[in-house]
This record gives sequence, structure tokens and C-alpha cells, in this order.
Amino acid sequence: MAACAVCGKTTAFGNQVSFAGNRNKRTFKPNLQRVHAVIGGRKARITVCTRCLKAGKVQKAL
Repeated sequence: MAACAVCGKTTAFGNQVSFAGNRNKRTFKPNLQRVHAVIGGRKARITVCTRCLKAGKVQKAL
């Protein structure tokens, strides 16, 4: 299962609830992107969620 390299966010599970209250199992998947990032002075390709990218927790390599 894929996870964010920064925060460790993975697939979450829950219920899809209809207007009538019927419950069905569903998954909540994070928006993961593969990016070239600078880690320890070296360029590497990592999987990061868009929330970490937007927050500036990852320095993208040029």
C-alpha cells in the first residue's frame, strides 16, 4: 500500500451513508504524487501527498 513519504498518510476506511441511512464500506485515498525532491542534498523520487506539497514540507528538485 502506498503512503506519503513525509506524513505517512495512507488509505483510510469508513462508511458511505445514503440519505436513508444505509451504510456501505468505502475507502478514502490520499492524493499522492511522485515528485523529484531534494533529500539530504541529493535528488530522489518520492511519493508525497498534495497536502505536504502545498504546505512546503518538500523541496522540489529543479
